[in-house]
Amino acid sequence: MAIVTIRVLEGLERGKTFTGLMTPVSIGREDDNDIQLNDDRVSRFHAKLQDDSGRVILTDLASTNGTRVNGHPVQMKVLQVGDLVMVGRCVLLFGDLPGWPAPASEEEDPRAGHQTAILDEDSGGMESPDVEFLNPPGQEENESLFPMGAPHPPTDLRPLHRAQVSDMLAFIHDQIGQVLAGSMEQPGSSATERDMICPKPVWQKLVSLQATMAGYLRKIADPD
Repeated sequence: MAIVTIRVLEGLERGKTFTGLMTPVSIGREDDNDIQLNDDRVSRFHAKLQDDSGRVILTDLASTNGTRVNGHPVQMKVLQVGDLVMVGRCVLLFGDLPGWPAPASEEEDPRAGHQTAILDEDSGGMESPDVEFLNPPGQEENESLFPMGAPHPPTDLRPLHRAQVSDMLAFIHDQIGQVLAGSMEQPGSSATERDMICPKPVWQKLVSLQATMAGYLRKIADPD
């Protein structure tokens, strides 16, 4: 039996985290599911996660619109930490990436430290080196600007300011989401070394976002 963590990146439940779920885990539109997604493109019982020999397997339950993992349509797939699962309009992140702190809202949740597919001690299912590349890029070479994790959102904002901050964050979230949606796992990747392919137009969206954020930071620091 495995303990899984699922984070919703896109959809009406965006930002919600399902932690400490014991396999088997059902995903679908009905409220009987362990992970309920309010999306008319998600089937009533869309997919399930189950443990087999120390690995977590995703199975599409003959859903109407299908299931994709890292951009590829799948019927059954052995998941790895960091995989992106697309069901309907929803994008789900499988697991907590190694070295990535929990969001500020979960700091007091005793279950927030769980990583996906925490298995019995004798299973060794998560010891394979394919997880290593998921550490944040450059973390070993350069210390993070935010070593304690994401900063807390501002509080006591006026309604106008809340709306402006919300719009900025929604813009960033949308642009990054387009990059994730436009990337695909390289066909033929080995089980121990996986690469994601990002087309140049998609990559340019990320570069453009970085430039926009640089402008925002400068304008906030020096509004005059």
